[in-house]
Parts: sequence; C-alpha cells; structure tokens
Amino acid sequence: MNGSGKVALNAGIEKAWDVLLDPQALKNCIMGCTKLEPVGENKYEAVLSIGIAAVKGKYESTIEISDIQKPNHYKLIVKGEGGPGSVKATGSVDLIPIDENTTELQYTYDAEVGGKVAMVGQRMLNGVAKLIIQDFFKKFNKELDKSEQSV
Repeated sequence: MNGSGKVALNAGIEKAWDVLLDPQALKNCIMGCTKLEPVGENKYEAVLSIGIAAVKGKYESTIEISDIQKPNHYKLIVKGEGGPGSVKATGSVDLIPIDENTTELQYTYDAEVGGKVAMVGQRMLNGVAKLIIQDFFKKFNKELDKSEQSV
C-alpha cells in the first residue's frame, strides 16, 4: 500500500520543522498514541490504540526518523505489531516554504501489513490510511497554533 499528498501548514518552515520533530506534539497528533518515549537519537517506542474497522487494536511500535536534512526533509520508519497484525511503513516528509507564514508539506508513504489486518482488503486499508493521515494533519495544525501562542 502506498500513497502521497500535500497539505498547507499555517507556519513558516522553521516553526513547522520544529513542531514536526517535537515528540510531545507528535504524540498529540498520532491517532491513538498513548506512549511515545525516546529510546535513542531520533528513535522512539510508541503504543498506538487504533479503533478503526479491522485495524482496531493495540500496537507496540518503534518510530525512527532518518535522512534528516533540516529544515526540508526527513524519512519516518514505523514498525508495529499487535493482536490485529503487523505494519511496516516508510514515509518521506518534505517541507517547501510558500511565504514566511505558510509551508507546504509533501508526503509519500509505503506500507506493508501482515496478519489479520492484511485480510481486510486493499480498499479498506487505503481508506483507513487516509483517515489517519487527515486526522494527523488536522491535529498538527492545532499544534502549530499552540506553538505560536506560546511564543
């Protein structure tokens, strides 16, 4: 399963970059994330409780950020296992400045699922992935707004 998209962020590139790499902001943005703790440089252990269709369940995960090119690009590697199955995903994030208060975030991802989750069908999984991504960016723009208010 793979996909791509883009979203306009209500922040300049430096602010968007800082919030994208803030573990607390990420925890707040990732659907069902109940734990996000550092276990090394740019590597985290996470617990995700997702309640969508056949993907519903608790996943023990690792999230790693690599190929960092501040403030424009990084790769995200996610590996998770739980009762419903497993997921291994790689995503690329690219930030493109539009003006001093707006940044375009472009993303691509490639994910493999196994176990019971893999049996639900590609169409349903693509729908769930889009829902999770939309939820992330809705929450992420709120995190950007919060970071602006705290300045």
